[in-house]
Amino acid sequence: MAELGSKGVTAGKIASNVQKKLTRAQEKVLQKLGKADETKDEQFEQCVQNFNKQLSEGTRLQKDLRTYLASVKAMHEASKKLTECLQEVYEPDWPGRDDTNKIAENNDLLWTDFHQKLVDQALLTMDTYLGQFPDIKSRIAKRGRKLVDYDSARHHFEALQTAKKKDETKIAKAEEELVKAQKVFEEMNVDLQEELPSLWNSRVGFYVNTFQSIAGLEENFHKEMSKLNQNLHDVLLGLDKQYSGNAFPVKAQPRKKTKLFARLRKKMSSDSTPAKANKSPSPPPDGSPITSPETKTVNHELEPSTLETPGASIPKSPSQNSLPAVVVETFPATVNGTVEGGTSSERADMPPGFLFKVQAMHDYTATDSDELQLKAGDVVLVIPFENPEEQDEGWLMGVKESDWIQHKELDQCRGVFPENFTERVQ
Repeated sequence: MAELGSKGVTAGKIASNVQKKLTRAQEKVLQKLGKADETKDEQFEQCVQNFNKQLSEGTRLQKDLRTYLASVKAMHEASKKLTECLQEVYEPDWPGRDDTNKIAENNDLLWTDFHQKLVDQALLTMDTYLGQFPDIKSRIAKRGRKLVDYDSARHHFEALQTAKKKDETKIAKAEEELVKAQKVFEEMNVDLQEELPSLWNSRVGFYVNTFQSIAGLEENFHKEMSKLNQNLHDVLLGLDKQYSGNAFPVKAQPRKKTKLFARLRKKMSSDSTPAKANKSPSPPPDGSPITSPETKTVNHELEPSTLETPGASIPKSPSQNSLPAVVVETFPATVNGTVEGGTSSERADMPPGFLFKVQAMHDYTATDSDELQLKAGDVVLVIPFENPEEQDEGWLMGVKESDWIQHKELDQCRGVFPENFTERVQ
């Protein structure tokens, strides 16, 4: 009998729920058709909009934070493999082997600690913050259903009161249902009216704490990593000094001169004076610069490199060997979008368009007439190319400081040079 009673209660509850859904659906249809008024609370609707926005922002932040942590883990693995590679190639008789092993170990520990602290102080806090949203979202939805129930009960009560044939028993029952529905709705409404604004305001403190934690952890991590990198630099410097006679030769990045030759051919084909076209100079066998009056105009406009033949040799290192070139790609330093070094008006003692200074770290033997011959220690004032399209990767335009001080003339003194033979000093 108990089982039957239980089944009966369950069946009755199901029937009741089905009836509620039908009543709510009917009420919503009437409201959409304008045949029944709807209770609205604009202030609460604004709170709901804020809640949805806050949930969306929090979900995105959680996703991006997980992506960030995945990147940290990937960087940890990459750094670990790199240090393992160093340990493998570092031969036992080289000085500092024990130090490199210790640095590798500390590097691994530092990455592990950084990742774990990010999880503890940022991700878990993020998860806790978002954990409160599902329950509130469910309560907001339930409040909406109870509001429909309240409106439905109100309309039913009003309909019975205005009926021509009044049934006091039905009216009393409808009033009782209306009071009950209103009480359930208002209890839920009051709680949410208090919680939603408080939750919305809490986002500020949460964002502050989260990003402060991340920033602080990053700062400490990079400080400690900087110390390890400095230690590794010192160890390798000691190794370099001991084996300085076996230094890896530095070579210049090969230059591409197709654009310069195209300009030269165009210049010569459009020249209106046949004599000048017929006197197109070619480099002397000994490679000395061309100084004839007929060629100065061309040199000034196109730079000496435009007069080289297509078979011009590729720049080589001081040792002139055939080892592969070391490619170093750099760009002029900028500050707030402006090329560092100031304008010619700001630096009257410098060449027009002066960018910065570099110092030659190795001798460089010029292989073309438009190149600078460098000795280790020479200071070069870097200036921009007249035509940026003529700049080859890994090459800079400049004038040696000593030549500039003596002549103050760019046309005769400037030239290109391989950047990886120099080091920036200012």
